[in-house]
Amino acid sequence: MAEENVLKAKSYAFALRVVRMHQHLSDKNREFVLSEQALRSGTSIGSLIREAESAESDTDFIHKLSIALKEAHETAYWLLLLKDTKYIDAKIYTSISNDCNEIIKILASSIITLKSKKRKNKVALL
Repeated sequence: MAEENVLKAKSYAFALRVVRMHQHLSDKNREFVLSEQALRSGTSIGSLIREAESAESDTDFIHKLSIALKEAHETAYWLLLLKDTKYIDAKIYTSISNDCNEIIKILASSIITLKSKKRKNKVALL
């Protein structure tokens, strides 16, 4: 439960960073396409984690976290592309990318743990 709260807080803080980055890039650099993609995927991570709280089953919960993980990986791609096209500098990229990678690690670990518990529960029922 504590890990889930950390994940909620980190994904929300990350979404705020992505929103601010998008605002900056669209205002200062007049860049809309790549930052819009990062905005969509970067903010959907937290919304999917929140949506998972209302999951109808353990399977649904895992599924929603898995989609959040996919969105986090997509966000990492857009961030790399923004860096390599020089829209964001290496320092900003490293900072925001580290946040994204931390969320990826927490999500991946959570999913593995949940799937393992689910398998153990199935075996216990047999």
